[in-house]
Amino acid sequence: MQHDLTIFIVDDDPAVRDALGLLLGVRGYRTAMFASGEAFLQAWQADWRGCLLIDIRMSGMDGLALQQELLKRACPLPMIIMSGHGDVSMARAAFRANAVDFLEKPFDDGKLIAAIDEALELARSHHTAQEQRDRSVHLLGELTPREREVMKLVVTGRHNRDIGPELGISVRTVEVHKARLMAKLGVDNVADLVRISLLDQDG
Repeated sequence: MQHDLTIFIVDDDPAVRDALGLLLGVRGYRTAMFASGEAFLQAWQADWRGCLLIDIRMSGMDGLALQQELLKRACPLPMIIMSGHGDVSMARAAFRANAVDFLEKPFDDGKLIAAIDEALELARSHHTAQEQRDRSVHLLGELTPREREVMKLVVTGRHNRDIGPELGISVRTVEVHKARLMAKLGVDNVADLVRISLLDQDG
């Protein structure tokens, strides 16, 4: 499996960073290291793809605080929280903030790799969904004003025979506009049309 995503490791212990870098590097994962939560936030870019391994106890900003800040910034990177002194309350807080997993040091290599692979799969799914959303928004922009009017009425459950009089056009013309707009959007049923219509920025 080719690892096209990056694992961002945030830990203030250089020995842990080195060990994780070696463990993951020999397995073909791409890694990036940060010695503090502050350093990661300063460098973070919204288009980064991959997942985060965050130590929960660090000098300065701790792992939970970093996790909360990233959520505020709508960071899409799935997060795995690491702890050398894990307890139930910390694990609960991490999972409430959408952590993929909570791992205690020293790591079981198999559990670590399984958690990372799960996080990277989530990252891929998120990226694919975002690409599909962006494509749908672009296609909505290709509709003519009349096609957009017809779409808005179709997705409310209106029949062609009702849409025609409301827009002052024939039922046949409604059918033509409906067929064209569905072809443009790449959908073949009203359920998918409703889903895409919810993305309409002009709606």
